[in-house]
Amino acid sequence: MRLMRSLIWTALFIKQALGEYGMAHFSEWGKSKGKDYCIFFNSQWARLPQDLNKACVCVMISVLISLCVCVMISVLISLCVCDLSRLQAYDLTASVLCSAADVPEGGFPNRIPMVLRGNCTFYEKVRLAQINGAKGLLIVSKDRLIPPFGNKTQYEEIDIPVALLSYADMLDISKSFGEQWQVAMYAPNEPVVDYNMVIIFLMAVGTVAVGGYWAGSRDIKKRYMKHKRDDSTEKQDEETVDVTPIMIAVFVVMCCSMLVLLYLFYDRLVYMIIVIFCLASSVGLYSCLWPFVRRIPFGKCRIPENNLPYCHKRPQVRMLLLSMFCVGVSVTWGVFRNEDQWAWVLQDALGIAFCLYMLKTIRLPTFKACTLLLVVLFVYDVFFVFITPYFTKSGESIMVEVAAGPSGSSTHEKLPMVLKVPRLNFSPLALCDRPFSLLGFGDILVPGLLVAYCHRFDILMQSSRIYFVACTVGYGIGLLITFVALALMQMGQPALLYLVPCTLLTSLAVALWRKELPLFWTGSGFVPPPIVMAPINCTQTPALTEEETTTNPEPQISEVTTNQSEDPPPPAEEDVPHLAEEPADKSE
Repeated sequence: MRLMRSLIWTALFIKQALGEYGMAHFSEWGKSKGKDYCIFFNSQWARLPQDLNKACVCVMISVLISLCVCVMISVLISLCVCDLSRLQAYDLTASVLCSAADVPEGGFPNRIPMVLRGNCTFYEKVRLAQINGAKGLLIVSKDRLIPPFGNKTQYEEIDIPVALLSYADMLDISKSFGEQWQVAMYAPNEPVVDYNMVIIFLMAVGTVAVGGYWAGSRDIKKRYMKHKRDDSTEKQDEETVDVTPIMIAVFVVMCCSMLVLLYLFYDRLVYMIIVIFCLASSVGLYSCLWPFVRRIPFGKCRIPENNLPYCHKRPQVRMLLLSMFCVGVSVTWGVFRNEDQWAWVLQDALGIAFCLYMLKTIRLPTFKACTLLLVVLFVYDVFFVFITPYFTKSGESIMVEVAAGPSGSSTHEKLPMVLKVPRLNFSPLALCDRPFSLLGFGDILVPGLLVAYCHRFDILMQSSRIYFVACTVGYGIGLLITFVALALMQMGQPALLYLVPCTLLTSLAVALWRKELPLFWTGSGFVPPPIVMAPINCTQTPALTEEETTTNPEPQISEVTTNQSEDPPPPAEEDVPHLAEEPADKSE
């Protein structure tokens, strides 16, 4: 019981020590219309009201509550003295307020001074401000905002709110308002769930479903249509890459190395990632649009003969125009990638095209390979989100820092390898938190490869796509669980922690229920059946008639050889599971 009580108090202390986001509403003196700015405060100094219209000066008093068995517990209660008029802000950013010499003549009666961070403690600053009549304190910091911490005795002594404001916001305040400002500090409740999660959910599940269906159908069509030997446009499809265990190991090592390098040298490597994304996404967009463009009956003529790179094969005009369009879209995003109002739409479109292209190109040949890849990346995701905070100086996970962009980055660039949607809850706290919700490409590609495998297995086993549908539904459920965990924990979540079990266990359960686990595990349904040849008895070979000899002087063995060299016609779709019977019938 004592241990449980200690854990609860420790959790409460950690939550308070981490600080909370709030808002500082600045406006010109005597005017109510103004602008909100993000602040970072610690409610142990003083609590802030939740509504701007009820902004007031909150005073913390300590009371003693007597419980049974004569147990005395010290509790802090917030009493608010409300004044609907805003308090005047006092610009003292030329000082750090670390000693009495920094206090101007007359002090800060009924004002909220703004001072620089400096080297002294938060307690020294806020104590000087309170002694000289201040009703609050805003500390301007050029570094990352950290909670203004102190100890229990200091918290009980101070009864005015203290918060941190970024230096960039302070400069914007100086430009936006006149010489005299008024400020009101408040801390509105942030909505638990944002509607942009619905958009991300639809994009992610739709990409996995379409990519898995397309990859499976294309693979089966290519496998059983090899008899086509023409130069038609259908032959322009890209080759697939079968993933092996060695490739999985190399891929995971490269992911770990690249993530650590990005964390250490983010400002130098981020531009390389942006260039790679532009090139890869343009190829992916071309791959996704070409099946639609080749159905257009225009532009089939080829360009004249030339020696230009990539044009010496005389591609069709429509192919050339499509390539120029895809490159143009990618370059447009690259130039305007920091336009938060609309650039995210292009990034999501290019990202979805890239994911579809990768799902169509990369193929996992067995469920054993799927399990190996998903489990290894499951461990990778959990380690870099939950374990790495114990090794970093800032206490932040390497995965979250790299995905969202380090706060101390001088370039302020963001990695494009994510789907991003702006927040739609219209809460003032959207200024403080990240304005976008993110989902990494890996959280789409890794489960999507398993969905594609399930679809290929469905077609071969004629199982009415039960594996494909079940795995896609499992992915959607895992994504919903991820969003719930994100809302409850209010911190970045490793999505594969929830997606991998939901997709793997769902596929495994279907295979067990249908009693097809051996075939599903080894992928033996994808191995072409051996050709059964009937033994030839030379002594029973019938003698050729004179007419047959005259009309066909070629030896019989040549006819057999010629027939074997010809490509057999493709089997019908309903005859796929009976491929092993057809060669035996032909040989009899």
